[in-house]
Amino acid sequence: MVPELENATVRIQRPERVAGIIRSLREQGASKLQVISDFDMTLSRFGCSGGRCPTSHNILNDSRVISEDGRKKLKDLLDYYYPIETDPNRTLEEKRPLMVEWWSRVHELLTQQNIRKGDIAQIVRESGVMLRDGFKELFDQLHKYSVPLFIFSAGIGDILEEIIRQANVFHSNISVVSNYMDFDESGVLTRFKGPLIHTYNKNNSVLQGTECFQQLSTRTSIILLGDSMGDLTMADGVPSVESILKIGFLNDKVEEQRGKYLDAYDIVLERDETLDVANGILRYILMET
Repeated sequence: MVPELENATVRIQRPERVAGIIRSLREQGASKLQVISDFDMTLSRFGCSGGRCPTSHNILNDSRVISEDGRKKLKDLLDYYYPIETDPNRTLEEKRPLMVEWWSRVHELLTQQNIRKGDIAQIVRESGVMLRDGFKELFDQLHKYSVPLFIFSAGIGDILEEIIRQANVFHSNISVVSNYMDFDESGVLTRFKGPLIHTYNKNNSVLQGTECFQQLSTRTSIILLGDSMGDLTMADGVPSVESILKIGFLNDKVEEQRGKYLDAYDIVLERDETLDVANGILRYILMET
């Protein structure tokens, strides 16, 4: 059905089950489909030209608008909290309050940096960020068939929207829930709008009161794209789900994380910098019969 599933980067624990889900997605067709995706290191690349690709937070943290002192403090926070975020021996219950603390401290620091709304486009242009290979086909096909693309990100909404805009794929079928900046009347960042979204609360709790999934209640087929365990709950707010296919990008610490990714995601893509598999599946689902 989907030749891309034979790619060397692909691992599937339950192939028959996955084939069944893909068949149901095709039977239900484009009018019932929505794609729910993480942004950083899922739609954007993990690696760029030999190094790590910046996330939407990194793009801002490493930009010329951040003072030397600000940069050092942000780095100290990363060195302290990142090992906690990725620690396999801590429970989600332990991690959640610490992630709130980390994001809040980062956002607090950023609001002290005199960041201007008018600088964002240039900051993104200078950042070297790259979307995954095949992004244009993914965004354009979803738009062509009027399939909603819901991006659910713990990054910075203003930055990731600008990345998509500069790639010329910010189509009308896209909606984003993320951490957005609030600027004063002279265009200076004063705070971040709530609710705060971090790696481990990407679920219905931050969508309460938003119309995100309510207006998509007929969209009962879901393709979910993520790169962390925290992304698995992104579709929890969907009122009724007939079929869901979870595709996980395993970007780092592949050997030690493989088992848990295979248990959690239907399809795992190891060190795969492309959207080829998602595009192959969409081609099959959306193919005119």
